[in-house]
Amino acid sequence: MTAIRMVSTVLLLVLMQSGALCARRFRGGRNPQPRRSSPPPTYRADRGDTTESFPLDFTAVEENMDNFMTQVKNLAQSLYPCSAQKLDYDMKLNFLENTSVTCNDGSPAGYYLKESRGSRRWLIFLEGGWYCFNKENCDSRYETMRRLMSSTKWPQTKTGTGILSPLPEENPHWWNANMVFIPYCSSDVWSGATAKTEQSGYAFMGSLIIQEVVKDLLNKGLDNAKVLLLAGSSAGGTGVLLNVDHVAELLEGLGHTGIQVRGLSDSGWFLDNKQYHCTDCVDTISCAPTETIKRGIKYWGGVVPERCRQTHEGEEWNCFFGYRVFPSIKSPVFVVQWLFDEAQLTVDNIQLTGQPVQEGQWRYIQNLGIELRNTLKDVPAMFAPACLSHEVITRNYWIDVQVKGTSLPRALHCWDRSLNDNRNNKAPPKGCPVHLIDSCPWPHCNPTCPTIRDQFTGQEMNVIQFLMHMGFDVQKMAQQQGMDPSKLLGMLSSGS
Repeated sequence: MTAIRMVSTVLLLVLMQSGALCARRFRGGRNPQPRRSSPPPTYRADRGDTTESFPLDFTAVEENMDNFMTQVKNLAQSLYPCSAQKLDYDMKLNFLENTSVTCNDGSPAGYYLKESRGSRRWLIFLEGGWYCFNKENCDSRYETMRRLMSSTKWPQTKTGTGILSPLPEENPHWWNANMVFIPYCSSDVWSGATAKTEQSGYAFMGSLIIQEVVKDLLNKGLDNAKVLLLAGSSAGGTGVLLNVDHVAELLEGLGHTGIQVRGLSDSGWFLDNKQYHCTDCVDTISCAPTETIKRGIKYWGGVVPERCRQTHEGEEWNCFFGYRVFPSIKSPVFVVQWLFDEAQLTVDNIQLTGQPVQEGQWRYIQNLGIELRNTLKDVPAMFAPACLSHEVITRNYWIDVQVKGTSLPRALHCWDRSLNDNRNNKAPPKGCPVHLIDSCPWPHCNPTCPTIRDQFTGQEMNVIQFLMHMGFDVQKMAQQQGMDPSKLLGMLSSGS
């Protein structure tokens, strides 16, 4: 408690001093133009910084973090107009030191980094973006989505959003972490370990890229980390499940046993279910998920977690599906998954555009929600809203979606606290849920789901309009449930 008061007092004095400087600078209501632009501050290890630097370790007050972070957020938000003038929030591009680990086309792989001096928390994010599984559809991908196979046109900076945002109002609990964004340029669900060959025409090195980024970051402060959160969305979310233990083992093997490695998988928990109707396996959209992965893992030289490989020897493709690989993962992992994932429905050949869905499609969609619930029931830390969407943790609306009254940032914070309490042999915090799954049975029956727009008019649709657009018969459903149609409409509107 004394340490918290001391750190709070120091931080308050520092921010008040910054606020006073800011107030003097902006007094009079206008922002005076500088005579010339100042060069950005440089940081060197061999001498002291010439700019103001306050290396506060926020991890020192985790036991009472809620109250402390509320004070920090209020102060930071009140001073935001000032701090925005002198802080650079962008992540900057770095290429790997090991130039033999490359993107698909042989161009250098890399990552974007925004350091947060004084923080011992690191967040490494794996980008998503489907995959290709043979020479033909990889050639097509290279022509139409080259950014996902080459680094030749990557921008020098990138602005973080959602859980990568440095703004406390958008990212309440991770805004002060060291942020790392790894662009997806391997097309292999972050699993490959194969150099470019004449036969394939491409390198598939997703798994190696992650390892090399971690090694490079050890020289940039990761060696002093307390927590490393490996996060990702879509193919990046599956990549987290495939690589989180590899990262933990790599750090342990290099002697960094004090770093707690955790995973956050967003929209990467796919099912190997039967498609609504089967089609020829031409590309990643038309092909059944199991078939694309079976072909892809051979083409990529894919690497899966060792324990999962032993369980599914000869059928390692099973390890790309969340509910099959999860039991073999040793590191703590938090799973975020829409119950009606758009990408899952796409590969299942359910098209939600144009005409209202048929009754058979409607039953298929509802059964998908039931199947996903069943595969998630034994996952201790998860957040599964009954929404039709795909990806969430890097969206600016990620703080708005709730399950049973708890937001995703809040659930992640509760998970952080529960892991810390477990390590310290303390009882888990009360009123801080980490296993959150919607029980309502229809897509978008949760009123906090992201806005849906009509694909033709662009107009926003509420949940009733959306369900009717999909062919939902309110009269028929009310009759089946033995209730008045107006009562059912009221329940739908409230998310009941």
